[in-house]
Amino acid sequence: MEITVSIPDTFVPLPFESEEISRQLLEAYAIEQYRMEKISAGKLREILDLSVDEANILLKEHKVSVDYTLDDLEEDSRTVEVFLKKFK
Repeated sequence: MEITVSIPDTFVPLPFESEEISRQLLEAYAIEQYRMEKISAGKLREILDLSVDEANILLKEHKVSVDYTLDDLEEDSRTVEVFLKKFK
């Protein structure tokens, strides 16, 4: 899905890279969804294409506590199962 967001020129420092701003907005959205408990840590990692460690670092940088839920464990278990099946 692609969403267009209008940002006032005075809000964006110049020069800027549109891809960098897009990534920052996506991270901000995903972090806030996680903070509000609307998505799991696993979903945050999927949205942002991050490893567990990278996601934990990102959340820590934004002063968001990392809660590892049962849903996260189940999602990680499924990921491990898929990964292991590739090597059988």
